Amino acid sequence: MKDLTQCVVNPSVATEGFDSLSVPVHRGSTILFANAEDYAKRGERGHAGYTYGLYGTPTTRTLEAKLTALENGAWTFLLPSGQAANSFAVLPFLQAGDRMLIADTSYPPMRDFANHDLVKFGIEVDYYDPTDVADLERRIDGRTKVVWCESPGSTTMEVQDLPAIAAVAHRHGALVSCDNSWATPLNFKPLDHGADLVTEALTKYISGHSDLLMGSLTVRNEALITPVRSALGRYGIGVSPDDASLVLRGMETLGVRMRQASEGTMMLAERLAGHPLVEQVLYPALPGSPGHAVWKRDFLGASGVFSVVFTPAATPHVQHALDVLRTFAIGASWGGTRSLMAPMPVKRNRTARPWTGEDLILRISVGLEDPSDLQDDLTAFLDDIAARTAKAPTA
Repeated sequence: MKDLTQCVVNPSVATEGFDSLSVPVHRGSTILFANAEDYAKRGERGHAGYTYGLYGTPTTRTLEAKLTALENGAWTFLLPSGQAANSFAVLPFLQAGDRMLIADTSYPPMRDFANHDLVKFGIEVDYYDPTDVADLERRIDGRTKVVWCESPGSTTMEVQDLPAIAAVAHRHGALVSCDNSWATPLNFKPLDHGADLVTEALTKYISGHSDLLMGSLTVRNEALITPVRSALGRYGIGVSPDDASLVLRGMETLGVRMRQASEGTMMLAERLAGHPLVEQVLYPALPGSPGHAVWKRDFLGASGVFSVVFTPAATPHVQHALDVLRTFAIGASWGGTRSLMAPMPVKRNRTARPWTGEDLILRISVGLEDPSDLQDDLTAFLDDIAARTAKAPTA
C-alpha cells in the first residue's frame, strides 16, 4: 500500500489477551462486510446482527443486554432520552382510530405528546385514575390498544396495582407500557407484574451523574421487537456509544447509590412528616403514605425521590425559602449524586384524578452528600419558611 492508503486503511491488531474490565467504546456508522454475498444478505442478520451503526454497536449492545437481564425482558432498545423511550413505547402500536388510556399522574411531557401529537394521528387519548382499577375498566374498550402506567406517579407518587391493571388491559387486547424511572429495575420489575413494555430514563439513576441524556425501552417478548426496531429505523433514532459507555460505568455503582439515597430519604421524610408546616409527605416507602401497601407488596426497594405538601399558610413561602439552601441545589430532574429541590405545579396536569390539595408541592431528590449536611440544610429551609409564615398577614 502507498502511504496515503495506509493512512486510511487500519491494520488488523490482535485483541486476544486484552481482557479489560471496562467496555470498549465502539464508534462507527459504516459496517464492513467480508464479501459481496455477506453484504447482499445483510438483512438476514436480524435485530441481533450488525448492519449499520444506527442499529447498534458492541458498546450499545452491552448496555442493552445488561438492561434486558435486569428487566427480565426479551430485548432492549436505547433512545436519546427517557421521553423518547416513552414515545416509542406506544407509537409502533397505535394507528388512526385507536384509543390510548394514560394514568392521570404520568410525566407531563408524556401528556403533552399524547395531547398534541397522538391526536394529530387520529388517535383518541383518555386519562384514567391510576389508583382505581374500576375507573380503567369503565373507560377501556375494544379500540384501546395501549394502557400507559407510571408507578409511582410523577410528583404525587400514586402507586398503581400493575397486576390488576394488566389483567384488565389484556382482557381487552391492549398492551401495557410502564415508565419505571423512579424505581429502576433494581426496585421494581414491571414485566414480571404484567407489563408488556417498560421504559427507563437512563438520564437519571442508572447513569447517575447528571451528565447525559438517554432512555431505554425493554419489551417482554420477541413479537414486540420488530415493530419497535422498524419504527426506530424509520425515525432515525440512535444513541452515541460514548454516552452508552458512561451509562455502563455509572450502572456499576447503581446499587450502592440507590441504597444510600433511599436511606437518606427515609430520614428526611420521617422528619418532614412530623413537622407542623407539612401537611403530607408523599413517599411510598413511608408507612402511612398513600400507596404504601401496594409498594410493599410489589416493590423491592425505594429511590430517593419524594414530594412534600405544605400547609396552605406555608405553601406561598416555599419557593422563596429555597434561596437559603447550601447543600441542596435547585433544579429539575433527579437521580444524580447531588440532592435537588424543585417546586412543582400539580393541578394543570390532572383530568381524571383531580388534585384537591395545594397546587404547588415540593419535589425532593436525595443524593449522596453527608446526611448531616442535608439535615442542616433542611433545618435552615424549614426555619425560613416558618419565619416567613409568621410574618405574613392573616386573612
